[in-house]
Amino acid sequence: MIIPIDLGEKSYEIILERGAAKKAGRLLGIDESRKVLIVTDSGVPREHLDAVACSFKRKSIFVFPEGEQSKNFDTYREICETLMKLSFTRKDAVVAVGGGVTGDMAGFAAATYMRGIDFYNIPTTLLSQVDSSIGGKTAIDLGRIKNIIGAFHQPKRVIIDPDVLTTLPERHLRNGLAEALKAGIIMDKELFEIFERGEAEEKIDEVIERSLRVKKRVVEEDEKETGLRKVLNFGHTVGHGIEASVPFGELYHGECVALGMIPMCGEAIRGRVVSALEKTGLPVSYPFDREKVRQAVCHDKKSVEQGVTAVFSDEIGSFVFKDTTIDELMKLI
Repeated sequence: MIIPIDLGEKSYEIILERGAAKKAGRLLGIDESRKVLIVTDSGVPREHLDAVACSFKRKSIFVFPEGEQSKNFDTYREICETLMKLSFTRKDAVVAVGGGVTGDMAGFAAATYMRGIDFYNIPTTLLSQVDSSIGGKTAIDLGRIKNIIGAFHQPKRVIIDPDVLTTLPERHLRNGLAEALKAGIIMDKELFEIFERGEAEEKIDEVIERSLRVKKRVVEEDEKETGLRKVLNFGHTVGHGIEASVPFGELYHGECVALGMIPMCGEAIRGRVVSALEKTGLPVSYPFDREKVRQAVCHDKKSVEQGVTAVFSDEIGSFVFKDTTIDELMKLI
């Protein structure tokens, strides 16, 4: 299945197909004369990396330690230094093989090396498949503030292969389902109902496709997040605050988003959302440090003066933007 992303001169295709990772070289359409730097992390199973690498003729591989803690200036610098040492030019390309951290790191390096070289994405986690692998957001963290340094740099093509999820630990799978559930709450009632019936894992291909179509609609209308695209931050304002307040690895990103969605739901749907989260195996409560969360929310890039522009949902499949003070947000939490 091919899902086109229509962005004028920056348009590209998402290839959603089982077994596609093994045909990456052909499906991405990268000429054999071009050099390719495959950027991956230590958590990607070797079988997936080898399957992709074998399909390229002139390739090098850069591996960094897995985890959000690697999403920083040091790793970014090392990628750029590798590109420079290998004499990469603007005609060459970077290919990300991994989760959201890998895509963000590789994409940001590609966006800034020589003022921009081609970037291709092969996400291997459900979280990155349904969310971060498309839309062109690339970034690194500064301290505990997520994605505060970055650039918009659209990929040239994206390959999404559900077969790679067979090696994904159950907790990581649930982590990705949180972002898909988010898409259902704000824009796709039928997608949400899959979760409500507890069928998300058995209908994973449909969940991925419907999530991608939600993001396609949003990105095509608002590439640079000046309006509609902010809806994708549903659950993230609070979620990022929680994520920044706990030790690395204690909660995954999707788990924090799951917690962050609950206070942003109206009373009429909150019970349904909590029930769907529980059926998906995601947390619905957590003993976080309120002051640390407050500080993180205040530094969030979505902040406006003394408050934040937050996304709320009062009805499944719909949303509303509201400027909310930090105090009001903390009361909701």
